[in-house]
Amino acid sequence: MRKGPLPVLQQAIALLLFLPALLLSSCSDECESTTTYTVFEPVYMLRAELQQAVKVAPAQTLKEPGKIYSKGHYLFINEIDKGVHIVDNSNPRAPRFLSFISIPGNLDMAVKGNILYADNYIDLVAFDISNPLDVKLVSRVENVFPTYFGMLVNDTASVFISEFVETQLTHPAGTDCNSAGLGWRNGWMTLDGRSFASASVVQPSNSAGKGGSMARFTIAGDHLYTVSNSDLQVLDISSTANPKKGEKIRLGWGIETIFPYKDKLFIGSTTGMHIYDNSNPTQPVHLSTYAHVNSCDPVVVEGDLAWVTLRSGNACAGFTNQLEVINISNPRSPQLIKTYPMQNPHGLGIDRSTLFLCEGKYGLKIFDAKDHLKVSDNLISHFKEHDAFDIIPLGSNLLLIGQDGLYQYDYSNLKDIKLLSKLPVSR
Repeated sequence: MRKGPLPVLQQAIALLLFLPALLLSSCSDECESTTTYTVFEPVYMLRAELQQAVKVAPAQTLKEPGKIYSKGHYLFINEIDKGVHIVDNSNPRAPRFLSFISIPGNLDMAVKGNILYADNYIDLVAFDISNPLDVKLVSRVENVFPTYFGMLVNDTASVFISEFVETQLTHPAGTDCNSAGLGWRNGWMTLDGRSFASASVVQPSNSAGKGGSMARFTIAGDHLYTVSNSDLQVLDISSTANPKKGEKIRLGWGIETIFPYKDKLFIGSTTGMHIYDNSNPTQPVHLSTYAHVNSCDPVVVEGDLAWVTLRSGNACAGFTNQLEVINISNPRSPQLIKTYPMQNPHGLGIDRSTLFLCEGKYGLKIFDAKDHLKVSDNLISHFKEHDAFDIIPLGSNLLLIGQDGLYQYDYSNLKDIKLLSKLPVSR
């Protein structure tokens, strides 16, 4: 990874980054005060560096956990932008780190059989994890994720933007100057600096694992589905170690999550929930879009009901914090049937009418949702000590990822939910 002059792309970015100074320099001499704004300077990575940086390392502790995924007796925990931890969870009371796969730019993953799929900035990489202590890279599919930080990557480019480094700049300003600071957020210029959305041997079962509600990767049958900010990418994984790019479907902007249920795909965005018929897995067909206010939007489904959380926050550019219950018995015409106010809902999960809801810094809430019209009256438990991000219910074992680590609970008896273990964050 490096900073420095690069032809064409560097010049274009430099021009845009220099624009705030040009605009401010047009102010009159009457400017006496100052204005401070944020510039995000691009950092570039060579494709060759990207490929060489993928490697297997000894087990590491959690530092900045992101997405979680479960497959058999193993857990996979994303270390944001760094890679994936492989955890032996054969004993949920004593999970054990086995190894760490260094994958720069990694945010998501999914597993089918003995193959782990993960994003490596703009590429998809596939690993043979049959021996978690000796993981092997088996294939790479280039340009699966053609946008990163809002910047388009040319399929033939030898470099790409890997991140933006935040810098504070101060310039003179006054009554004749525009008082709003110019800044960069995820590749988009803003007027006021606000954000825009942008190991023993694994069993040889050819089934897929299970991700959380915040996932951008999901597997249904012989296909892997990934969503970027704007697209749904289909990949054929019938030959698990050799994924092939298939159809790419334009979804619009602000796409966040994907959740499979039976022969449907439910895709959450900042403006609504998209429902796709996946009867033909090579070419999902749009059935409907349920629109809502601008907010973050993970979704889970059970039976004829979809459960959607909307939350406020800079990345979501919204002010709504609520749980919505949507009737999807007619997937071509989803209908809102109930709304519940919440504090700051993030990921959620549902298992046999038990609803698990992450409330960010307000903890984990567990509801009896048998009567979907009286959910708020049926709070089973509230674990306030967590800063909860996402959750995966696994029949009786509950996985919870938060700012301070991974928790596991036994919820086989809802009247006596027990903490089994914690993998803490080490900063």
